[in-house]
Amino acid sequence: MSSYILRRLLLMIPTLFGVLLINFAIVQFAPGGPVDQIVAQVQGTADQSTARFSGVAADEVAGDSRGGRGLDPEFLAELEAQFGFDRPAHERFIKMLGDYLRFDFGESFYRDRSVIELIVEKLPVSISLGLWTLLFTYLISIPLGIRKAVRDGSSFDVWTSAIVIVGYAIPGFLFAILLIVLLAGGSYLEWFPLRGLVSENWDELSWPARILDYFWHLTLPVLAMVIGGFAGLTMLTKNAFLEEINKQYVMTARAKGVSERRVLYGHVFRNAMLIVIAGFPAAFVGVLFTGALLIEVIFSLDGLGLLGFEAVVNRDYPVVFGSLFIFTLIGLLLNLLGDLMYVLVDPRIDFETREG
Repeated sequence: MSSYILRRLLLMIPTLFGVLLINFAIVQFAPGGPVDQIVAQVQGTADQSTARFSGVAADEVAGDSRGGRGLDPEFLAELEAQFGFDRPAHERFIKMLGDYLRFDFGESFYRDRSVIELIVEKLPVSISLGLWTLLFTYLISIPLGIRKAVRDGSSFDVWTSAIVIVGYAIPGFLFAILLIVLLAGGSYLEWFPLRGLVSENWDELSWPARILDYFWHLTLPVLAMVIGGFAGLTMLTKNAFLEEINKQYVMTARAKGVSERRVLYGHVFRNAMLIVIAGFPAAFVGVLFTGALLIEVIFSLDGLGLLGFEAVVNRDYPVVFGSLFIFTLIGLLLNLLGDLMYVLVDPRIDFETREG
């Protein structure tokens, strides 16, 4: 198993390289970089200031133009040097790789802080959303999926399937808006707060009050994400159990007089849960880094999703590539962890033998 883990760790190197290379190449063709944005701001300021002088155009005030708008070439050169665009693309990419090997992700273009500081600052919010969402999703979906498999075709299976269909049909962000309208002062009740992970006076509260305040703020975001994610896992669990229940070893165990509970949780559970466990790393990464994006925006939660979104909009490339590198690395490590969990649940699985 150790040689398999080593091979997987070594394969992460070209994977990370490929992800960074593809995204770096795409960014080179994306318009509206940081230099262009500052140029647009400067030109907009010039337009507003010269609009007060009748008969005088902004181009006449600014001087020689860049694309029809006057800006000092030395000023443009300074901007490009400030953001590192005064060197060829391949040199910038090689320098970025060298920095990332030392886990030096640079500083944000606009926030005057290092990328790693920003990620560490936003991480608790995203971890809170991700862990609680996964916990409640699995606590609901696995027992419900098992129950649906055992009572397949019954009235319980039918009406719970209707709930699952609703969960499929309604996106998490849309359900979040509905919760705000109904329970967060939108149009009806005002039971829950709309902003932040804790109240402004959180530091002044006692520890029991802090815990209650934390879960008070977390209730609606987590509920919206659970509703959007439990349907798929429920049906996955049900289908996995249905497939195992109809196999020969289950019939043999029943014929020997083994109790139904023993058959279900002693024999079927281990085999049926393999596919559910395999999907855990992808589910964790999805909830932690992508699924929470709109939820963080809607509930004004300053987490990694919102940080990444704002970085892409503002073309804050150090934050974009730094967070991309870290998220990809975490995703690859979690996929490896999923394989190790495979072996833990079922020791008969041997990845080294399969690869050989």
